[in-house]
Amino acid sequence: MSLNMKALVVGALGVNCYILHEEGSKEAIAIDPGGSEETVWQHIQEDGLNLKAILNTHAHADHIGAIDFLREKTGAKLYIHEADAPMLLDAQKNLSAFMGTPIMTRPADILLKGGEVLEIGGMKFTVLHTPGHSPGGVCYLMEDRVFSGDTLFAESVGRTDFPGSSSRDLLTSIKEKLMTLPDELAVYCGHGPATTIGHERKCNPYINGFGFM
Repeated sequence: MSLNMKALVVGALGVNCYILHEEGSKEAIAIDPGGSEETVWQHIQEDGLNLKAILNTHAHADHIGAIDFLREKTGAKLYIHEADAPMLLDAQKNLSAFMGTPIMTRPADILLKGGEVLEIGGMKFTVLHTPGHSPGGVCYLMEDRVFSGDTLFAESVGRTDFPGSSSRDLLTSIKEKLMTLPDELAVYCGHGPATTIGHERKCNPYINGFGFM
């Protein structure tokens, strides 16, 4: 079976929301539906999909804006790392209080620790705990791609000037969890264009020693 993936840029801060399902299956997952809930919902409906799960890479405001809307519409379960789960319930912790529109969601349905293998709709994701941008930041690894959230970007890395962030933890996460993956593996980031592990190994200044955290 082949994987169908649609990338939508959502919300005021341009978060990449990914909708995935296997060819021939209508069971889908959404990664980081951070906003533009009507647009995301329209794409799900147009493709006749049954949204089974929402996989969040972390709980900052720009990544959580549409999760309750989609849960109410579809009954999808929300997966998030246990360290970020309290942020969903607190507009100050998830930073939405400082962005003009406070967001407080329902509690997560399934709490992650890292290391789990999730099988949803015929798709398999390994959960990599990658703290640094947030304490409970995770990446979702598939056979040929990884969804890096705000841990790793094309030739950049996530910010570490937020409460609970750590530049040391972020760099350790990238080096130990992501730079150990194959060069050809595609990286689908939380913002901006996709890249590959190999390109970041060679060209990312925060990884190859020419930048600073």
